[in-house]
Amino acid sequence: MEIILKEDIKGLGYKNDTVDVKPGYGRNYLIPQGFAIIASVSNKKMIAENIRQAAHKAEKLRQDAEDLAKSIGDVVLEIKTKAGESGKIFGAITALQVSDALAAKGFEIDRKKITFNTQVKNVGEYKVSLDLHKEVQHDVNINVVAE
Repeated sequence: MEIILKEDIKGLGYKNDTVDVKPGYGRNYLIPQGFAIIASVSNKKMIAENIRQAAHKAEKLRQDAEDLAKSIGDVVLEIKTKAGESGKIFGAITALQVSDALAAKGFEIDRKKITFNTQVKNVGEYKVSLDLHKEVQHDVNINVVAE
């Protein structure tokens, strides 16, 4: 089933992308939730016109994302958590904790845009990816320390 996405959906595509999904996923979840519309000829023309009108706006959003990536730069986030004597932490570091650490530094990043390369279950240094725009991704170093 071919659909047009109305929002960014992680693992599937970005807004205004035309993607193929299984019919049940599209009909029972994406369309009723308002995340997508059926890719009919008229809907494709409508989306194409919207894309043309929003081209300069999209360029500004991409530029803003690049500027945000430059301002974040090589910042190292320090996240304190409870850990055992062997360095194994209780639980795991989550995207919410990384988002809060970024907010403390003055960068408002939605937790849904934060991706871990590996699970953070020990004290040490790790890299996380920030998906700031569909063309702009930035890596941030986090340093997990015991309280």
